[in-house]
Amino acid sequence: MPRRPEALGRPGRAGETLLGIVAGAILFAMMALTAVDVFQRYVVGVSIRGSFEITELMMVVLIFAGLPLVSIKDQHVTVDLLDHALPAPVQRALRAVAHLVCGVALLGMSWLLWRKAGQVVEYGDVTAALRITLWPFVYFMSGLSVVTALIHVYMAFPGPRPPG
Repeated sequence: MPRRPEALGRPGRAGETLLGIVAGAILFAMMALTAVDVFQRYVVGVSIRGSFEITELMMVVLIFAGLPLVSIKDQHVTVDLLDHALPAPVQRALRAVAHLVCGVALLGMSWLLWRKAGQVVEYGDVTAALRITLWPFVYFMSGLSVVTALIHVYMAFPGPRPPG
């Protein structure tokens, strides 16, 4: 059973708001870019140069900005076929283990992304058409993976939370 976000008393509402605004703006920008690109392609006969690359990079930002939001609100897709048959303490323990496993996995992913970002800097990787530098995006992915991991560790230990 998902916990109500307001009952968590979680910190960082300003960060949550900022990530929500960033995610919304990116989603709107992706929609606008796609609409203009399709219009230009079929009406004018010329596509926007690098629109696919820009969309890919915006998708990275959207996914990794949204991941902490989904995690803090405990809105991940779950399968609860047996939850009704388990006692409440077992359900709480399983939820804690799941959050800890997610936290550890995300920390591992973040570490790998951080290493990859170093390689991207070293190699000077850029996108093919627009020559956009890629390392800031990989560091962004790594950083928000750490944030999401910390959220999962925080969620693994429910208890009294300060109001707010």
